[in-house]
Amino acid sequence: MPDAEVADQTTAPSWPRQRWWRIALVVAAIGVAAFSWEQPVVALFGLLPTLVWCVLAKSPRTGMIVGLVLLVLLAWFVVPRALDLTGRWVPASIEVYWFHTTLAAVVCAVGMLAGRQRPSELLPTMVVIGFVAAGGILFLHKDAPPGDEGVAPGPSRLTVVRTVACGSGGCWGLLEATGDRATEVMRDYLVPHGYTPASEIDGVPRLCRRTGVLVTHEVCAELRTLSATAVRVEWYVN
Repeated sequence: MPDAEVADQTTAPSWPRQRWWRIALVVAAIGVAAFSWEQPVVALFGLLPTLVWCVLAKSPRTGMIVGLVLLVLLAWFVVPRALDLTGRWVPASIEVYWFHTTLAAVVCAVGMLAGRQRPSELLPTMVVIGFVAAGGILFLHKDAPPGDEGVAPGPSRLTVVRTVACGSGGCWGLLEATGDRATEVMRDYLVPHGYTPASEIDGVPRLCRRTGVLVTHEVCAELRTLSATAVRVEWYVN
């Protein structure tokens, strides 16, 4: 009986020593995914590959190396958009579901092979779930109005009223702002949010911004000057 107690005392501390890297990776991944706190489903899918990897990995060394690669990958898909950056190298939110999970699955498979493990069936399952989720999100939001998209809430210097309008072509955001030099102030507000001049439609000035690596997510805002102190902004996703 004393021998058993000694054995328990010697083996008990081994659990935290062998699992600390898993706990550290999950905590770090939660911290990175928190940048998408306004989109909890996106944050959840961002976490998914790290959680799956922490279940599959057996070697602490390989587990930590691959885990760090997954963290960098997650940061690429989450942080730039949270900082309101735009461009062809900034992933769109829909790409977190399918593109991020696919890249992460490849990273995990390479890590398992490097650690002399057979790639798990969980990896292709994770990819399929990502594609299904992306398709479901696109279907559910097909006719939904756009979110803030860097247009709302608008500059603090102006009095802003935000609504939504819908028609046969779908729904779009609508914002009416009043104040001194309203159109100029609104344009100056949009430019730092990644909007650049685009071709006019029926003589109406238009600014657009793009995100997305493989699938482009383009949002355009039309600035309709109502008077010297009023402007109406309509924005929509192409």
